[in-house]
Amino acid sequence: MPQDPAPPITDLRRLFLEETPLLDVRAPIEFADGAFPTAANHPLIDDLERHEVGRMYAEQGPDPAIRLGERLVSGATKAARIAAWERYLDRHPNAVLYCFRGGMRSEISQRWLFEETGIRCPRVRGGYKAMRRFLLDELETNAARCRPIVIGGRTGVGKTRFLAHCAERIDLEALAHHRGSAFGHHPEPQPSQIDFENALSIALLKRVARGNRPFAVEDESRNIGSRHIPPAFFERLQVAPLVLLEATFDERVETTLEEYVHEGLDSFSRVSDESTAFEAWSGYLRNALERIQRRLGGARYREARQLLDDALDKQRRGGGTDAHRAWIAFLLREYYDGMYEFQIERKANRVVFRGPRDLALDYLEATLGLSVARPAPTA
Repeated sequence: MPQDPAPPITDLRRLFLEETPLLDVRAPIEFADGAFPTAANHPLIDDLERHEVGRMYAEQGPDPAIRLGERLVSGATKAARIAAWERYLDRHPNAVLYCFRGGMRSEISQRWLFEETGIRCPRVRGGYKAMRRFLLDELETNAARCRPIVIGGRTGVGKTRFLAHCAERIDLEALAHHRGSAFGHHPEPQPSQIDFENALSIALLKRVARGNRPFAVEDESRNIGSRHIPPAFFERLQVAPLVLLEATFDERVETTLEEYVHEGLDSFSRVSDESTAFEAWSGYLRNALERIQRRLGGARYREARQLLDDALDKQRRGGGTDAHRAWIAFLLREYYDGMYEFQIERKANRVVFRGPRDLALDYLEATLGLSVARPAPTA
């Protein structure tokens, strides 16, 4: 029986452009450190087995390590892991598999699959390491070639919502799973830095490969939560044309209320029961405010904290969310707008348009050639 029942995959670009399903046979700890958007982890050896095999390899060399691995993954354990691969490949018959370097673990997985099920599943030559290196190199190249249009504006103008109307876009906050401010955390954790970089590289790869048309991207600081934008792409954004959205102060308060309060509480409610969700969300708001305490200064922090506590107390007692407008308005005036004025002075030479949402969409479509979807009219 052949040791390599399917030829290795070498066209990494095609894998990512076609969103090929990926069967990752590395240990869970390796997968958690970094993987790819279309990958699923069904390991050949688990974390403890990997540790024991690795220690044997270091102490006695490869042959004893291989024999130990065969003892650890045998019988029912081996059958269960092959069955997991088979189920995945039944759902994704065009999938390919990989391990860390495309060596022993992927070869064994591929061979076992063929011997036990007859499935010929290709493996990626060079494995995860080659794929990661490819994406890092492409990120550097495509960051220099791509054509971003940066969407900026004061806090609350609705930049993320505006971005959703642009057919050609890269949503960095979605990739980083964070709204991009002190109040931007979700109850679920952010992806690893490696996962974020991989997803961004793939998004740029697709944009460049499919005509390299201009695309919209939200104006972000270097960090989105605890994830940082790779330097090559961040530097590209710092010289890109800038479209500034404008909205009235009241509109900005309402947008912020919807995002920070209504959508924020909803996100916590999706992962826990109603009472637990409210307390977890309340703690998150207080912690977010505390993170900007030093920048606010003592007096402004205490005033904002009192307004927030009052709003949460009224909401807890069934008073609705109207009271939240007070602390939101206070922070917009006393904190966010001051930062915006400082930042926009440094970017003034890049501004190509400023105005409300509908006119900004007109500009992107008529002047820059972006495809946009008009928001439905309100009643």
